[in-house]
Amino acid sequence: MQTNEQLLSAIENYLAQTEFPAEPGLLYAPIGYSLAGGGKRLRPMLLMLSNGIFTDKIQHALPAAAAVEVFHNFTLLHDDIMDNAAVRRGKPSVYAKWGQNVAILSGDAMLICAYRLLGEVPAQLPQILSTFNTMALEVCEGQQYDMDFERKPKVSVVEYMHMIELKTSVLLAGATTIGALLGGASEEDCRKLRRFAIELGLAFQLQDDLLDSYGDERLGKAIGGDILEGKQTYLMITAISRADEPTREVLRSTHRSQMPDAEKIATIKAVYDRLDIPRLTEQQISLRFERALGILDTLSVEKSRTERMREYALSLMGRKN
Repeated sequence: MQTNEQLLSAIENYLAQTEFPAEPGLLYAPIGYSLAGGGKRLRPMLLMLSNGIFTDKIQHALPAAAAVEVFHNFTLLHDDIMDNAAVRRGKPSVYAKWGQNVAILSGDAMLICAYRLLGEVPAQLPQILSTFNTMALEVCEGQQYDMDFERKPKVSVVEYMHMIELKTSVLLAGATTIGALLGGASEEDCRKLRRFAIELGLAFQLQDDLLDSYGDERLGKAIGGDILEGKQTYLMITAISRADEPTREVLRSTHRSQMPDAEKIATIKAVYDRLDIPRLTEQQISLRFERALGILDTLSVEKSRTERMREYALSLMGRKN
């Protein structure tokens, strides 16, 4: 089986060779711009790795891998409009560069292109389309819940975990399941790999929440953005659930205060530290991640077949073992 680096190279080459018409330029240029933005290629990598657990003939899975990546980037175009986001992956977002109308229409075209790529898969298209459609609709549900939470005065940890499962994990789960289906996996193994990807996605999103407040700016985004937005993250929701009423008011109102941004971030992080929020978040990340790895051990294949997936999951979470 190919190494993870070779798989990533194969995905990049396939995406680079995917042709879009030259005209109308304002429809197709933003698509190429978006796909050339890099990123982790997390979803197509999970699809290819899942496929490789069950077969060594993985080239046939590349159109589906490209489809989930194009779909993911479509969601980012529309997310940036909803979030009024000027930057994506360190460069101007499509929305900032070309405007709202172009971002909407190019995003729509990307969704259609994703389905066109999916139509190139060699087998089991009805089942794969069903999996893809369920995944796509659940991502929309997750985005709506995320927007709802901006106006909701109180969000529980259970509600938040359900939202990030829909917004983040189901796309990973759909990609992983499609890869397994194309590899000839049994229904039971597909079900297990879906659960693996759900748990991995939860761990990944919780880690992202933690790094937003406690990470390093070299990761590519400013630290404390979630705090300045007053965003309902796992850290904020857990802190509110553990705080007394005066502290809750600090957590809820600091982002709207007149104090400098650095002071807002320091104020909220001091509360997090006092309430032991970083450790509790790390604990939840480890729980979800270990649960994901444990599922790989239950598949009906030799353990060596899952080593690439395990290696990739570890690298994704910045772990060695």
